[in-house]
Order: sequence, then C-alpha cells, then structure tokens
Amino acid sequence: MHDTHEYNFDGLVGPTHNYAGLAAGNLASARNADQASDPRGAALQGLHKAQALQALGLRQGILPPQERPNLAALRRLGYSGRDRDVLAKVRAEAPGLLAAVSSASSMWTANAGTVAPSADTADGLVHFTPANLCSNLHRSLEPQTSARVLAATFASSAHFVHHEALPATPAMGDEGAANHTRLCGEYGEPGLQLFVYGRGNDDEPAPIRFPARQTRAACEALARLHQLSPAHTRLQLQNPAVVDAGVFHNDVIAVGNREVLLYHEDAFVDAAALRQWIGSQWRGSRAPVFIEVPRARVSVAEAVSSYLFNSQLICPPGGGMQMIVASECQEHPRVWDEIERIVADPTNPITQVRVFDLRQSMRNGGGPACLRLRVVLTADERDAVNAGSWLTPERYDALVAWVRQHYRDRLVLADLADPQLLDETRTALDRLTQILGLGSIYDFQR
Repeated sequence: MHDTHEYNFDGLVGPTHNYAGLAAGNLASARNADQASDPRGAALQGLHKAQALQALGLRQGILPPQERPNLAALRRLGYSGRDRDVLAKVRAEAPGLLAAVSSASSMWTANAGTVAPSADTADGLVHFTPANLCSNLHRSLEPQTSARVLAATFASSAHFVHHEALPATPAMGDEGAANHTRLCGEYGEPGLQLFVYGRGNDDEPAPIRFPARQTRAACEALARLHQLSPAHTRLQLQNPAVVDAGVFHNDVIAVGNREVLLYHEDAFVDAAALRQWIGSQWRGSRAPVFIEVPRARVSVAEAVSSYLFNSQLICPPGGGMQMIVASECQEHPRVWDEIERIVADPTNPITQVRVFDLRQSMRNGGGPACLRLRVVLTADERDAVNAGSWLTPERYDALVAWVRQHYRDRLVLADLADPQLLDETRTALDRLTQILGLGSIYDFQR
C-alpha cells in the first residue's frame, strides 16, 4: 500500500494550438477566439509545469498530442484529392470545419479518459475508458487516438484493462476524468469514486443556456465497466446554474485529492447530502476534509475566470499537500485572498501554493488540472508503464529541444490551411513517438 502513489500524465500541447472558440459554454475559449496563438510557448509552459512537479519529487508522465489537421476526418466527410488540395478546399468552403479538425484540445488530458485504480476494482486491475467527448465536433475526433495512446502507455495486460469509448451519442456523453474524483486516505487504500454529471433523469434539473456534457447514464456505464463497488460509488448532480455560468466540467468548480474535497458552495445540487454520503462510506485511514468556498467570498464568475478550482492538489514526498494554480489566480484579489486563507488554515492539510504561467492554455479554457490525467499505480503497475513515457531530466531536455525545433511561435486560423504546417506536424509527431518509445500510434504512421 505504501508503494502506491498517484502519478500525473501531462498532455503535450500540439503544434496546431490555436484559438478558434469552438466549445459552447467555455467562456475563455469564446472570449479569445480568432486571436493569434503561440504553440511553442504553450508547449513550453506545459512542459515547465510538469518538470517543476517532477523536481518536487513527484513521478511525472507525458502523453503526446494528436495529429492535426485531421485529414482522415475530412476525407470521411467527402473531401478528396491531395492533402494540400483538401486543406485549400475546406478553408474556402468550411473554415469552421477546418478549425475543428485542427484543434489541439487533446492537450487537456483530464478529458482523455476515466481511470479506476486496482484498489477499487473487483478484479484488482487498473481500468481505462477513453472519453467519447461527443458534445463537440472537434473533441469527438479524439477518442480513437486517445485509446491508442493509453494502450501504448499502459500496455501490460497483466495490470491494465482498456475499454472502448462509450457509444458517441448525447445520451452517453462522457468527458472523462474532468467529471470524476477519487477520494481516499492513502492512495493505496480503497477509496470512494465520485462521478459528477450535468444531465440526468427527466425529473432532475438541467442547464438552459449551455449544454451539460456529462450524463448520468455515462457515469453508470463507467462504474459498471470499471467494476466499482456500488456502495462506494456516488453519482452526483452538478448545479445546472453553474453550467449556465460557464462551468462546462466539474473540475472548473471542484477538485479532490486524497482526503480533501475543495469545492464552491454552488458546485453541486445538495452538497450536504454529498458530504453525508462521503462520511458514511469513508474507509480511509485519514478523515475526510471538506473545504467549501462561499459565494460571498468568491463568486462563480470569479472562479470561472481565475480557474481556482482547476488547480492541482498534490502530495510531494515529505508531507503536506500543495496547490498548483495558474497565475490568473494571483490577478484576482478575492481569489488570491481565498487561496491564502485556505493555505493558512491549520484544519486542512494544504500548506503551500505554487503559481505557474499557463496563459496560452488558460486562454482556451484549460488550467493546471486540465493538462493532466491522474493515475494511481502500485510499484508493479508503475514498472509496467512504457518506460519512455516517464519524464526524466534527460527526456525533459529532449522534449524542450523538440518543441523549439518543430513548433511555430505564432499561429492564426488562416495558417491551418498551410500544407507546410501539416508536414511540420507530422515530422514533429513522428520524432516524438521515437522520443517517447510509443510505436506507430498515428494514422500517417500506420
């Protein structure tokens, strides 16, 4: 049990990182639509965060971006001819479609899938289900490659089980770990599984302005697939009012780690019942800790614009829990006051805050927690992970050099039709699979 730890697998920002404003309900993405982006800077910011956490003593993994523009998707939609001709035709006829098939949104690996650790599954194996992300066209193109990436990274059938994505229908909308939280005493102890959904039964309240992407039916299916104990699994309805205020995933309004659940007062429908359930079903060696941020101190709008709850909560060696926050939190005085209050409070285990500049990602609606997939592993499971996927000082240097060699430092939407960008991206990704030792995971390699 004491050799079991939580590992973060951060997603690399892809070479086509751009601001197209594709996702309804993602206010940051809509606000920055059509602005020039800096793919090189975005990738380096993400790598810096991963390397800094590794320097704290955490084991850190890396997941690769997806091939974009996605020519295979365009051909499925009836475009034909040479790659350059397809790009030119789509740019002229359907620029919105070109933006969708060029999105670098796979960098938000909290949406890559849902993971259940072996301590919680009936068969004692780690289960993975890639998210179908069917609510948005640009994200619905990700599950097939996400499944390949997860299978190549966690390849041992003796330790890992890989499920297919749920059927890509609105009734089974699944956004992955961004709507899932595991709470426990120690990472190796059996825990509680919390699935948060925005759209449930007909008699449950639902948002009006923006779509609820995660459904109750999807949460139920994931719990069955992952062989989770019904007694220790909670399906929790998200407050529809916060979805309409721009909380498109639960990790924009709540975050949990080990025994701590940090959430906004308006995050859930009936938070009191949720706390009561956690207390009644708790089986960890540490008592659960609830940190509720009152709306009187931080409004939902302030939480959304600062991404306070999209912070990472981490447990470095040596004790004490830390908050990893985006620099935007410092720029909101009331949010920063609340963070300082949380860190100073001796009744919770959070003792320190660390600030990172992730502005390129934040402008598209993704903070520190969006950029990583959390995986709890025993020592044997950790040793079964693809060795090249772990971030080491040498691999960090190699990845930084790779980004500097292959990424542009400025990209506008018109550039997405540039056939040279497609060639640059494929060259970069081919080299990346060699750095990470992943084999042929992309269509152009197969």
